[in-house]
Amino acid sequence: MKPTVDVAGGASVLDKRLASLDDATRDLARTADFGKPTKLRRVLEQLRRVLLQPGGAAAVQARAQELEEAGLFLGTDWATPEILVPSLVGPGLHSGEADTVVMEATSELRTLAVAQGDYEHPTLSPEDARQFLSQVLAMNLELLFTPPSEAERTRQGRTAQLIRDLFRHVAEEVGYDVVLDKLVDEIWRILRQRPIQVDQVTSLITRLSIWRGDPDVDLSSGQGLDRLITALFGTTEACREDPGFDVFRSRLEAMDAGGLQYEASGFARAMHDTGLVSPYHAELLQFLRHEGDYLLAEALGLSDTGKNCLLRYSDLVHRLIEVAVTPQTAQAIYGLALLLDRGILHEPPIVPSLWRQIALELSPAARERLVAAFGEEPAPEARLLAGVLSMLGLPLGVGQGDNPTCQSARALSMWAYNDPDYLLQMVVWAARDDEIIMHFEGQRISSQESAGGVAQTLPVDLDPVSLLVVPHLDRIYAEMGRRCADRPGDPHRWVNPEFHGWWAARGFHINVDVATGNLVDLDDFLRQFHASYHPAYNGGQPLIHPQPAGVAVTDSAARYVGWHAITVLRVAADPQEVMRVYFYNPNNDSGQDWGDGLVVSTAGNGERFGEASLPFDQFASRLYIFHVDPLEHGEKEKVPAGDIERIIGYIERSWGSDRLPGGELQASDGPAPA
Repeated sequence: MKPTVDVAGGASVLDKRLASLDDATRDLARTADFGKPTKLRRVLEQLRRVLLQPGGAAAVQARAQELEEAGLFLGTDWATPEILVPSLVGPGLHSGEADTVVMEATSELRTLAVAQGDYEHPTLSPEDARQFLSQVLAMNLELLFTPPSEAERTRQGRTAQLIRDLFRHVAEEVGYDVVLDKLVDEIWRILRQRPIQVDQVTSLITRLSIWRGDPDVDLSSGQGLDRLITALFGTTEACREDPGFDVFRSRLEAMDAGGLQYEASGFARAMHDTGLVSPYHAELLQFLRHEGDYLLAEALGLSDTGKNCLLRYSDLVHRLIEVAVTPQTAQAIYGLALLLDRGILHEPPIVPSLWRQIALELSPAARERLVAAFGEEPAPEARLLAGVLSMLGLPLGVGQGDNPTCQSARALSMWAYNDPDYLLQMVVWAARDDEIIMHFEGQRISSQESAGGVAQTLPVDLDPVSLLVVPHLDRIYAEMGRRCADRPGDPHRWVNPEFHGWWAARGFHINVDVATGNLVDLDDFLRQFHASYHPAYNGGQPLIHPQPAGVAVTDSAARYVGWHAITVLRVAADPQEVMRVYFYNPNNDSGQDWGDGLVVSTAGNGERFGEASLPFDQFASRLYIFHVDPLEHGEKEKVPAGDIERIIGYIERSWGSDRLPGGELQASDGPAPA
């Protein structure tokens, strides 16, 4: 790309901009650290002007080391590139803050210089830099292949094109094949966690399928991409070329029993393989309702348990399909299949509860919320019923969205997992009455009468059930916390059992002093956890009911981020005979790097769909709250001192580094409701 030429002076505009940038950079480098902020304004402005020019990205890349050594990133998160998070790059570039965009763009170009071997960075290796950039590009693929939207142009002006020029430059240097392979790996990693909400994934797969037909875009690589595209748009021979519903239906009508069985089994295989459901699958199920339960069982891919439930409660299953399964809600088919395979229809309250749900009249507020979030097609009643099927089939797929409501998401997941008829009752109260009433130590709490909850605004990025129920639960949870605000210690001791259910054990352990935020009784806390949960010290007793717990989340540099609610599901040896804690994390992606070698696993270590896991000692090092049966003591004295010391080492190197007794933390640093 040729630089823009200034006809009057003969030199290019880019050359002039670079001269000004170099002068500003030298000025910044000569200034003492305390005075650098006063010089930074000029550097940022010159960087912005350079990046807006053709060839500007390459020029900044060539100056990356000089800019960093001058102090451009001093005092910011960008000063430690080894701990930057790829998923935060996109939001930074779209923030609308000019300085943030320039800093983020320059940081990416610095990382590119490291990846290409042009800058030998003291803390970032070329391999890590390339890995980081491939993840960033994969998560922002639309910036490579689509022009700025009208909204982007209006909001960001010329910066919208600057961002796209940046990404194209990085992609050309790194290689598009690396980007696509990483993107497909990321999609499969998310899908292996079997989330209820897959709209972002299906949207990305849709864009990939469109781009694949563009001769100017090379999508020839990408292991596993074909399986994803065909799972949605060309699952079987009858819909291989994505012919549309009318053609697909006519082909089904022309098939004999053998052809229909072949279609049914093909859809079922793709669904259980990927966790994704094709809209054509919905059309198939509606057709097969009139063809017999054998073919329905084939199309759902049911186990013997699921087939038994289908045959025993055929009328109910047919009605659920008729009302809830549409092309827009096809994902509910997977929930229905897993619901049947769980065998929960044999629990006496479930069948009448589902009949009630089918006939439920929604309150005006519930209808309005569902329509605002999902549109008018299908009807809000059908959308909610589809959401119920998904949650009952995938209780560990519940996500909290971009909301501080991990407690409410955890409660919904726990009820769907452990007490599904209670969940169905909660849905009725929220959807029909626009009110949930719970009790705290015998005292009535109404969601309508309670003050605000943890969330400051109504969540919008949730599944249909969560969309209606979470705002009520959030207010009730906060009210329970307020009712024990004057009690000593952490309110979770009283709130968790009342909020989640009787199976949340009344024994309670915490290793943080609420008043000071300092660590207390670490040795006893860790021994109690072993004695209650580790099979070697609790008499080999498996966990019967999921238990609420709290963890101190840390970032990839093991720095404290915040308190977070999770559910301990089970403790067992993995295929390598390593004892692991398997847990549910309401955060939408459980695969996280918590620093100091703690990388949360979601597959490959004995996890069931939706579970996260860590080795027992690593999990214990991030735990700060857990519940136990106070009458079951275990053998805490048998836990080796070396095991305790190793876990304490993890704590001291991470979130506990400044929480040791005698520290100077303020009261606000102690645990808050989380």
